Amino acid sequence: MSIISTYVVPHPPLIISKIGRGQEIKIEKTIKAYNEIAKRIAEIKPDTIVITTPHSIMYSDYIHISPGNFAKGNFKEFGEPDVKFEANYDEEFIKILSTLAEEKDIPAGVLGEKKKSLDHGTMIPLYFINKYFKDYKIVRIAISGLSYIEHYNFGKCISEVSEKLGKKVVVVASGDLSHTLKEEGPYGYTDEGPLFDKEITEAFASGNFLKFLNFDEEFCEIAGECGLRSFVIMAGALDGKEIRPEILSYEGPFGVGYAVAAYEVIGENEQRHFDEIFNKKENERLKSLLANEDEYVSLARKTLEGFILNNKKIEKPNNLPKEMLQHRAGVFVSLKMNGQLRGCIGTISPTTDSIAEEIMQNAISAGLEDPRFNPVSKKELSKLEYSVDVLGDAEPISSLEELDPKRFGVIVTLGRKRGLLLPNLEGINTAEEQVDIALKKAGISINEKYNMERFEVIRHK
Repeated sequence: MSIISTYVVPHPPLIISKIGRGQEIKIEKTIKAYNEIAKRIAEIKPDTIVITTPHSIMYSDYIHISPGNFAKGNFKEFGEPDVKFEANYDEEFIKILSTLAEEKDIPAGVLGEKKKSLDHGTMIPLYFINKYFKDYKIVRIAISGLSYIEHYNFGKCISEVSEKLGKKVVVVASGDLSHTLKEEGPYGYTDEGPLFDKEITEAFASGNFLKFLNFDEEFCEIAGECGLRSFVIMAGALDGKEIRPEILSYEGPFGVGYAVAAYEVIGENEQRHFDEIFNKKENERLKSLLANEDEYVSLARKTLEGFILNNKKIEKPNNLPKEMLQHRAGVFVSLKMNGQLRGCIGTISPTTDSIAEEIMQNAISAGLEDPRFNPVSKKELSKLEYSVDVLGDAEPISSLEELDPKRFGVIVTLGRKRGLLLPNLEGINTAEEQVDIALKKAGISINEKYNMERFEVIRHK
């Protein structure tokens, strides 16, 4: 057999009456919908329930699958240690899933477990399911900082393992929506919050999972979502399947969006390979960028590609514009892949004899020496998107009023500590936000007496 159905569910702890203490009455529609899908799962009597959760162990570059044969947890951190859960893991499923992910070069598996106990993103679905059905095993999967498409591909592995084992399997994608729906909510209000919830619930209702893959990372971060990658794994598990989509409820009374949706598998559909559709469009977009890139971006790309493919630095071209060969400036080279930052290294002031040499030096460093990322591999080169920022001269400023985060970058300095933030970055709307991030990068306290400078950039994309 294969995956029979999948479900989207939220995980607010107060949905449990002992924790909510009456507050749960404000999300009656969610509770009613939750009970409905729990009953449906009981009717299916699955052998295995795969639960994807944002609150298990999360790594930036690795999808963690909980190992072992058993785990338990409670709601002590929410004031109710007596609300407890136990679950048996499907060891056979986990072993085959980990092996398959490795074969497909997807960074996922059972390594690096730091906390064995069940998280609330897992326990709340089990709270409802256990009312009606208990004879099952689970596979608990964490989300990661990897791209949406990599989570989708991992979801396809779940489907493949389900078919291989011939078990009845359902997937429960645990995740809340935006956390910025109201000023009194956990993260205040942003315009992006309600817009995210509108767009994703429309995708839930229609079953158009391509929308998941096309969400902008920075938009989602501002919206304060927590469950998108959980939903993307579920979408991957339904790759190529004809489904009957149904959104059972949506509420957001506490400033956080809660949606419940169900997807019954009713056949095959070759039009629903959303990874193929996404990759085709992304390849076309990258080809268009390549065809229209200027000399600055072209030099960064050719330098990194040449170094990785041939293990040596290319010769500096002689046919570059005079400003690249005769002028000096600080330069930042940024790399993105699948909409996510893949590397960024720069120099505040020039360290070489020309802008061209600065670009070449920093392109290699961005691809291979950014400590936040593994070095760029050969297979990633065709997927990279480059940008080059050429910095103007920095000038001292004495107040935030002299900053405009859309126009100016900022440098903060205290002794040898120095932090820089480029201008016109998505999600940075105020000078206060800009300086705060620069201070954190420098390791400077906001209460210390630091100096500020501003600068303009010419951005090449």
